Amino acid sequence: MLVIRAIEPRDLDDALSIINDAARAYRGVIPEDRWHEPYMSAHELSQEIANGVAFWVAEDEGRVLGVMGLQDKDDVTLIRHAYVATNTQRAGIGSRLLHHVLEMTDKPVLVGTWADALWAIDFYRRNGFTVVSKGHKDWLLRTYWSIPDRQIETSVVLADARWMAGRHTE
Repeated sequence: MLVIRAIEPRDLDDALSIINDAARAYRGVIPEDRWHEPYMSAHELSQEIANGVAFWVAEDEGRVLGVMGLQDKDDVTLIRHAYVATNTQRAGIGSRLLHHVLEMTDKPVLVGTWADALWAIDFYRRNGFTVVSKGHKDWLLRTYWSIPDRQIETSVVLADARWMAGRHTE
């Protein structure tokens, strides 16, 4: 039975393994100058946690199958680092994780991903998110994320219905 719970120290190695395995799908899709190996190091994961990203894991019979972060940023919440083990993708685990973390906030929710990662964009669209305009995207990425200009150029932002219905209409 799939259980979604807050990440614990014992889960960190499994979470990193899932992140780095699933992120291999981005190789050759995102700009070469933005790719690095590993995609996320243990130090980077620790920094994300220190910076307020609350991670959740999907676990089945003691095995971590997915990980997703949630970060409170002023008047919005960000979905961060959403990955499912490659051998269990397309089984609803990502959607379950996403809906779980969406219930954790009453703020509008945003997620950034690579513009050429069509599978990720499709996932969020299937789960009720909308791609925002380029003008909003650039402003949102500069306001709520700490990423270089090159990443801003090659990314998209998707917003949930709360953001789309608010003062942020397109």
